[in-house]
Amino acid sequence: MKRLKHFLFLLAAAPVVAFAAGATVHLDKAPVNLTDKESLQRGARVFVNYCLSCHSASVMRYSRLQDLGLTEEQIKDNLMFAAEKPGETMKVSMAKVDGKAWFGATPPDLSVISRSRGADWLYTYLRSFYRDDSRATGWNNTVFDKVGMPHVMWNLQGELAPVYKTQGGHEVIERLELVKPGSVTLAQYDAMVGDLVNYLVWMGEPAQVQRKQLGVIVLLFLAVFFVVAYYLKKEFWKDIH
Repeated sequence: MKRLKHFLFLLAAAPVVAFAAGATVHLDKAPVNLTDKESLQRGARVFVNYCLSCHSASVMRYSRLQDLGLTEEQIKDNLMFAAEKPGETMKVSMAKVDGKAWFGATPPDLSVISRSRGADWLYTYLRSFYRDDSRATGWNNTVFDKVGMPHVMWNLQGELAPVYKTQGGHEVIERLELVKPGSVTLAQYDAMVGDLVNYLVWMGEPAQVQRKQLGVIVLLFLAVFFVVAYYLKKEFWKDIH
């Protein structure tokens, strides 16, 4: 019973914490809405402009973006910078060996990153970079300590600096504060990251909305069929004692 209670506690706490360098980090709720096609379109644009130069999405084809309400011409004109045909997958030209040499680790494929990390983790992570001159890239992250990835959207968000507090005899980061504004406000940047995470969740399983809708239809059918089957059973067996 004690083990069961412990497991249930961890299960309940999982959505709101992440483990980084042995510490727990609060995760903000990601504004995921897979029925908001305008948000998904904006997220696809952010992904192509800021992520696709280093990270591939090798199981996603450009043509699948038509499911978001985009035409083939819109995809070609606005989102296809590393491919020639809409049927091609979202790959990058950077070799894995170069990525490892430049960043210390090969940039991961982002096809199913939302299913691996979780939407809340991604949303918090992309908003938690701060200046750290001790790092080769000049950046660190409160969610992923000593991360090799630079803050590719720093010109939008601006520069954040950590504010420390003493806890258990050690200095820990209490919060991040803006020390150099970016080209957009923090609220606008958060909204942009929200669109990006929304798109990453969609890309992890583009058919999940239809799958869930089909699941509801199947359950409703089974509920109706159960009633019909119940009364048929009563009719067939009414003369048998």
